[in-house]
Amino acid sequence: MTDPVHGLSDKALAVFAFAAYHQLESGQRVSKVVQRDDSGHRADADAVHELSLREFVRADGEHIHFTEEGERVLQAVIGELRRTVGAG
Repeated sequence: MTDPVHGLSDKALAVFAFAAYHQLESGQRVSKVVQRDDSGHRADADAVHELSLREFVRADGEHIHFTEEGERVLQAVIGELRRTVGAG
């Protein structure tokens, strides 16, 4: 099986890291994250574009919505964090 995040930029990986943080912190499954907030924080536009090209997300300017494949990858990222860090 091919590693689905192979070749992604660090900024694109950061989108998954942000979503993983929110899921782990809240205990709720994440299907979208904010693309920009009222404090001036925003996801890197190139990263969002990169993830869109890989069909992991679709973005509407306010939120980054994970596709079915993107959600699967997010769960794999979280699983790998648990496996390698031993938090799960």
